[in-house]
Amino acid sequence: MSNATAVPFAGHGAPSASAERGHIAAVPVADTDERTRDRVLGAVLEHGPVSAAELGDLLGFTPAAVRRHLDHLSRSGVIEVKRVAKAGAGAGRPARRYVLSSQGQSSLGNDYLDIATLALKQLKAVAGEEAVRQFAVERFSEMERRYAPEIERAGSDITARARVLAEALSRDGFVASAASIEAKAPLPAALSSVQLCQGHCPIQQLAAEFPVFCDVETEVFSRLVGVDVRRLSTLARGGHVCTTHIPTGRLAATGPNVPQTAPASLDEVTNHQQERP
Repeated sequence: MSNATAVPFAGHGAPSASAERGHIAAVPVADTDERTRDRVLGAVLEHGPVSAAELGDLLGFTPAAVRRHLDHLSRSGVIEVKRVAKAGAGAGRPARRYVLSSQGQSSLGNDYLDIATLALKQLKAVAGEEAVRQFAVERFSEMERRYAPEIERAGSDITARARVLAEALSRDGFVASAASIEAKAPLPAALSSVQLCQGHCPIQQLAAEFPVFCDVETEVFSRLVGVDVRRLSTLARGGHVCTTHIPTGRLAATGPNVPQTAPASLDEVTNHQQERP
């Protein structure tokens, strides 16, 4: 996935929050609305599941303005509402959180994915599944070569390596983040981890047809951070984000070629369990 298609609405050239409040009269209202919706959509992609209030704080918009754009994006089918129970809450009503829909993810894809999928189907028919896996390995080897020196400079701390990996992935258009989850007593410190999330997959359609791409990417992540990792969910399997569990309470990393066990089957973990921490 190293040649990832850049996210087309990351706020480049977008109007400031003052434009939403009507302070830029020279820009047509329809054009301003479209560009502002691009900013809202980009924020949902990067931070989802996210509430309307959180989006307003992030973008500097009024609640009414945010909800107007969210309603439009919902009607267009590119985002959807997810009900999320608040941590520590009782039987109250779950909060509304916004995430990209499958249609929204597909709209960010690569125009050549259909051709690539057909080509790999033909490769599989002629040379077998191992040939497809070898193609995926070669595809990700370039990513590993580029990322390894940067991650090595982060030292042996697994959390630091995971954060550098997230930064590198974001530059390649994966909209990645790394959140630390510290185990608190009575849980042992060895259960601490980093949740590496990827909000966008440029080859989601391809990975849905050939899950080996997700498997090989997971193996690359394991070697790069220097510890066994486990893929918990993927966009290709219907998750709202790709989530990789990186344990940080184990021995420090010793290099990019640390052996790892095979990743767990995606079928072992249900998608509804996997959201941004």
